[in-house]
Amino acid sequence: MATIGFIGLGNMGLPMARNLVKAGHTVQGFDMATEQVEALAADGGVAVDTAAGAVDGAEVVVTMLPAGEHVRTVYGESVIGRVPSGTLLIDCSTIDVESARAVAADAAEAGLAMVDAPVSGGVAGAAGGTLTFMVGGPDDAFARAEPFLQKMGKTIVHAGGAGNGQAAKICNNMILGISMIAVSEAFTMAEKLGLDTARLFAISSKASGQCWSMTNYCPVPGLVESAPSNRDFKPGFTASMMLKDLTLAEDAAEAVHAATPLGREAARLYRDYVESGHGAVDFSGIIQMLRAN
Repeated sequence: MATIGFIGLGNMGLPMARNLVKAGHTVQGFDMATEQVEALAADGGVAVDTAAGAVDGAEVVVTMLPAGEHVRTVYGESVIGRVPSGTLLIDCSTIDVESARAVAADAAEAGLAMVDAPVSGGVAGAAGGTLTFMVGGPDDAFARAEPFLQKMGKTIVHAGGAGNGQAAKICNNMILGISMIAVSEAFTMAEKLGLDTARLFAISSKASGQCWSMTNYCPVPGLVESAPSNRDFKPGFTASMMLKDLTLAEDAAEAVHAATPLGREAARLYRDYVESGHGAVDFSGIIQMLRAN
């Protein structure tokens, strides 16, 4: 069992840290929101009041932070240069590829093993320990990180070198955002054409239109029991988070001159949805905006 410093105990980070505690590890947790730290402590974790305090004596550091600027700051000020050579660093944040590779380079120069390991699966996956991790980093760092990731997730995929986990995440979520809009448009059109949505689902879920956004997360209530549409779009993954990932995809596409016209349009539509006050709604709720239009 290891001592793990966990920085970032938000909606995703807290249940992930809890699963590491359940696995028998000593987890020293820090977050800017003290109630999150207290919640971890109540479940057997160790409460600390600074990011630097979380990494003291830790053999492994796990971070789950909002954006690249936060990752650069936390690793630059509180991790790299503070932990001893050989410490394993696992960043589970979803950030820009450039920041991930820059921090990994700094870590390698300091003799630290690091992987970027963004996740897919939402809050339910974090709580249930069924997340998918897309991991970038050297083979030896991945081999060291995998046993810890297995305590928080179900599917662990090595995507290649540093930053490739982030690249895989933004490509995957660009597909997800585009496909959710496509499913929402099709069901909205079906309603206006007088086609029963249950009948469309029965057809398309078995035909060439089948996709995860339809069969696992259908934006029309009553068709997929576990979908947020049955809970008034209470989020598993918010529209704001989808917009963040689509914006990262836009930026990455521009940097490498990749043509992503549908990705750009999906970002525009989610930006409209978020700016109309629906950022905290599940991303599948965008069907409501399409219906209204």
